[in-house]
Amino acid sequence: MNPSKPKVCSLRIIFSGTPDFAAVSLAALLDSPHQVIAVYTQPDRPAGRGRQLTASPVKQLALQHHIPVYQPSSLKNSEAVAQLKALDADLMVVAAYGIILPPIVLEIPKYGCINIHASLLPRWRGAAPIQHAILAGDIHSGITIMQMDAGLDTGDILLKAPCDITPEDTGSSLHDRLAKLGAQTLLSALADLPSTQAQAQKQDDSQACYASKLEKQQARIDWSLEAQQLSRQVRAFNAWPVAFSELGDQRVRIWQAQALDESSSEEPGTIIKATAAGIDVACGKGILRLLKIQLPGAKALAVGEVLKAKIDYFCLGTQFTFA
Repeated sequence: MNPSKPKVCSLRIIFSGTPDFAAVSLAALLDSPHQVIAVYTQPDRPAGRGRQLTASPVKQLALQHHIPVYQPSSLKNSEAVAQLKALDADLMVVAAYGIILPPIVLEIPKYGCINIHASLLPRWRGAAPIQHAILAGDIHSGITIMQMDAGLDTGDILLKAPCDITPEDTGSSLHDRLAKLGAQTLLSALADLPSTQAQAQKQDDSQACYASKLEKQQARIDWSLEAQQLSRQVRAFNAWPVAFSELGDQRVRIWQAQALDESSSEEPGTIIKATAAGIDVACGKGILRLLKIQLPGAKALAVGEVLKAKIDYFCLGTQFTFA
C-alpha cells in the first residue's frame, strides 16, 4: 500500500501585508489551523482630512487578535534580518506588503516565502495587476500563489485560481472578489504545502506584462482616444485614483461611464447631449456617456442629480479639456 502524502496540519506563519486586500487573507489564516506568530506591515501613514497617523488594515486586524506587529521601513538591515530569524517561522505569507524582501529574507523560513498575487501569472507582474487587467480589456483575471524569488513576481507558481472580469467590473469590485479568492486559494495551497511546492511550475517570461504602480495623472481623460478605451479607464480607476477631466475651471471626476456605439463629427471632448440619462461627450472614436460624476467639494452623484443644479454648466458645445 502506498503511503499517504504528508500533510502540514499547522504552520507557524509570519504574515506580511498592508492594505484591505491583504487583511482578507490574514483574517482567513486567523480562522484556520495555522498559527500566525507575527505580522509585518508598513509604518503608519497620515490619512484623512486631518492627516493623522493611521494604522494599516492589516495592523488593525492583528492588534485585535493580540498578534505582535513589526513595522520596519526596510528588511535589508542586519537588525531586521536577526529579528525575523528569531521568530523561527515555518513560512512567510506576503500579500501587497509594499516592501521588498531581500534574498536573505526569502531563505529564512523553513518553507520560504509565498506571495498572493492578483493576476494569473505571468500575465501581469507588478504593483497594479487588477487595474491593468481592466485597462487592457482582459476578460479573465485570478489569483496566483507564488513561491517568491529575487525577481519581481517571477517565482514558481504553486497554485492558480481563475476569475472572470465582467463588463461592469470596476477596479474596486474586482479587487474585492480577488481578495476573497486570494484567501481561499492561500488556504488550499497550505493544506499540503510540501506537495504543492514539489509540483511548482516555472513561469513563461515571454508571456509577462508589467503592471506599473498607478499615478494620479494616469487617470486624466484623453478625449482623443476611443470611447471603449476611456470606458475601461473609468472602470479601472474606480475607486482610485478616479478618472477626471477639466471643464472650464472645475475638475470633474468621472465614476461611471458607458461607451456608446455611435459616432460624432464634433471635436473630442465636446458635450453633444446632456440629459438625465447621461452627459454624452465626443471622443476620438465613438461617444462616452458620463453616468456618475463628482464636482469639486461635492459628492459623487448620478448625472441626473447633478444636472438639476448645474444644467447650464453642461451646455451643448462646451468642451472638456485634454492634453
